[in-house]
Amino acid sequence: MRADVRHAKDVIIVDFKGDLVTEDGEEMLRDVVSELIAEGWTKILLNLARVKRLDSGGVGELVASWKLAHEFGAALKLLRPGDRVKHTLHLSQILPLLEVFEDEGAAVDSFAPA
Repeated sequence: MRADVRHAKDVIIVDFKGDLVTEDGEEMLRDVVSELIAEGWTKILLNLARVKRLDSGGVGELVASWKLAHEFGAALKLLRPGDRVKHTLHLSQILPLLEVFEDEGAAVDSFAPA
């Protein structure tokens, strides 16, 4: 699992590549999100377009990251999960919890105050 971090306006975007699975990707996700929150970032967009697989460990870590973000007043959203990843998110019934976007511009704009 690999993560590249970039900015768009005041939103931090994390581009993941690989498998978000137990003992590999989940640890990477936890570390990246924890570090961003510790640095004071409050608008975090996780780009899952290049994530091939997601298992229960990855789902659990997504939920834990979402909860951590909310505890510290940050928003965490998902961008472009592939069909397999989206199917796993649907089966785990956490899609209502997470905002998911297909368009990066729309995702970045969604963080703006109403």
